[in-house]
Amino acid sequence: MRWVVALAAVSLTVFGGPVPASAAPAPESLCTVKDSRIGELSGLASDGERLYAINDGGSKVQVFVLGRDCKVQQVLTDKTDPFDVEDLARTPDGTLWLSDTGDNKKGRLTVALLELSPQGKLTLHRLTYPDGQHDTEALIMDKAGTPYLITKDILGEARVYRPSGPLASPGPTNLEKVGTVKIPETDTQGGPVGSIGSVLVTGGASSADGTVVALRTYTDAYVYAAPDGDVPAALRRRPVRIPLPGEKQGEAIAFDPDGTLLSGSEGVGQPLRAVRGAAALAAQSGAPAEGTTSNGTSASSGSAGDGAGLPILPAAGITLAVVGLGWFGFGKLRRRTRR
Repeated sequence: MRWVVALAAVSLTVFGGPVPASAAPAPESLCTVKDSRIGELSGLASDGERLYAINDGGSKVQVFVLGRDCKVQQVLTDKTDPFDVEDLARTPDGTLWLSDTGDNKKGRLTVALLELSPQGKLTLHRLTYPDGQHDTEALIMDKAGTPYLITKDILGEARVYRPSGPLASPGPTNLEKVGTVKIPETDTQGGPVGSIGSVLVTGGASSADGTVVALRTYTDAYVYAAPDGDVPAALRRRPVRIPLPGEKQGEAIAFDPDGTLLSGSEGVGQPLRAVRGAAALAAQSGAPAEGTTSNGTSASSGSAGDGAGLPILPAAGITLAVVGLGWFGFGKLRRRTRR
């Protein structure tokens, strides 16, 4: 019986279980956020010289412009009162996108993106989900300027949405579901809610050229190759997992133009950290993997109702077949022994 169980375990590893991730460098401390105005760091962006940071929530729009020493140089403001800002992205033209998509109680009829131009003009874009309310803390802007919202799900299966058409102002614009990403539990230390924090998506980012995208949880970052800038396709690829241990409540993530991954946590006195060469690691992530990625993350890009997640079924079928054949062989062996 033991060899049957062992054979089943091998089949799960080959066809549907975790494959070891590539080694990633440890995060280095870049600087420490000591300004009391940034006590709930939730979103981060970078232009290489300056960093842009937002707080979770807030009663007005505030984007803090930081030097590489984490000192505040400027505050970009607008009187608009957001509901719950959770993430921040910056497009190559210098526009900042605030993701007002937090919804802990699942009670919002609409969520919003706040578009802040380099000249300081703010434009509101309201959005509606096709399937009810979601709490969303991650925003990825692709190289064409299309926003993708990735939900925070306690079961670890994050949903991916994008606008079904051009953004309206004030809208709302309908969102469409274009995929799911299943985040596995890890043993990376950190976060406010124990091991469950390792499956909760708390932030997203894309590289300056849009060829690499990243998601993060409270404890880890996942870096995906997007050579053609296609975000749903990227999230079907095998990511490289980068542990971000010891972050009190890690929600912020961004790329420097040179591919360095930046991360940060809520709490005054917390460091911003850098993982050098993180974007280049995505090249090691291999070919698209409809069923399972290099660290056991399963992903599918189908829209709701189109059979998302089906690619993993052949692996399950093969596993059952192997177990069945093993059990059948074991039964024959027992009968022969009795004779």
